Amino acid sequence: MPMGEYASRIIEYAIPCLVLWGIFWASAALDRSRFRNCIYLLLAAASTAPFICSLSGEHFAGTAKALSLLLFLLLLSVPFILIANGVIMYKREGRSLANQLSLLLGIAVAVGEICTLLFYVFPYYWAEDTARFVTAGMKALLLISLTVTYGSLIFVGFMCYTVLLQMIPRKRDFDYIIIHGSGLIRGKEVSKLLSDRIDKAIEVYRLDPTKPIMIPSGGRGRDEEISEAEAMEGYLLAHGIPQEHIIREDRSGTTRENLIFSRKIIESREGSRYTALVTSNYHVWRALSICRDLDFECTGIGAHVAPYYWPSAVIREFVALISTKKHLLVFAAGWVLCVFPLMSRIMTAVSQ
Repeated sequence: MPMGEYASRIIEYAIPCLVLWGIFWASAALDRSRFRNCIYLLLAAASTAPFICSLSGEHFAGTAKALSLLLFLLLLSVPFILIANGVIMYKREGRSLANQLSLLLGIAVAVGEICTLLFYVFPYYWAEDTARFVTAGMKALLLISLTVTYGSLIFVGFMCYTVLLQMIPRKRDFDYIIIHGSGLIRGKEVSKLLSDRIDKAIEVYRLDPTKPIMIPSGGRGRDEEISEAEAMEGYLLAHGIPQEHIIREDRSGTTRENLIFSRKIIESREGSRYTALVTSNYHVWRALSICRDLDFECTGIGAHVAPYYWPSAVIREFVALISTKKHLLVFAAGWVLCVFPLMSRIMTAVSQ
């Protein structure tokens, strides 16, 4: 391939790639808690694939095929990974619906993949006397396939942004650190999930040159002997955090209340109020979105979560997000605008 043609092709694919990545970073810098960032990230990542292929020059087609094959194999493995994770969650965490979300999503993705396969198999049974039945069956299969694909892509965008959110640089000189509570073991002991959050907050505290005020936040549940805030305070004291650097918030029962009551504590004190909130990494995005609704400026910091627990937790956060009225309407509108036009084009192409 001539050098001029090679450079021209790279520029052709690089421009949309750079534009979309620029839009994503600008949007994330403006407000990290917006759902649109997930969509921008998905579009930017999609535009990167043809740019990578263009770098291979005359091997563009071969590189595209190799990437497509890799993506195909990855998609085939997704249901097996999710179902296996669901089994692990069942064994380690119990059989509640929240713990089986990865299993349910794995089954849904498997159904979508089976429908996609059957859609391409159906035309082989096309005959004059069965044409209407085959056409109706193909439409149903294609609708299921595209719906699962659409939902999966939106979820992938959300999942990737949840991970990337932890990598975006942040300032370290905080005045307050809010630690979000979680359930206690045997009514009074800090769980592994909660201790990971507190450990992360202690790490941030020790790296901070001005030593911020720690606000362990969480009330007392029905089956708990003490409040989550009290249990967290004991953990902080045991790990060397001075009592004068701890203020308990022990009235809240939800993430929103964690933030509302913690903000009241912060606003009741004099001085600057640069605040960090520390929670599990999968929960940062939703916590920040609540902060935006409350007009409460915070920096989100994610704590480590056990790998086996992470998929179900991210799915739970995604379901909670999509369940809100605003995001449900956006999700449904996107489904209509994406699925039905694509379905019409595919059916037209297949019937010719």
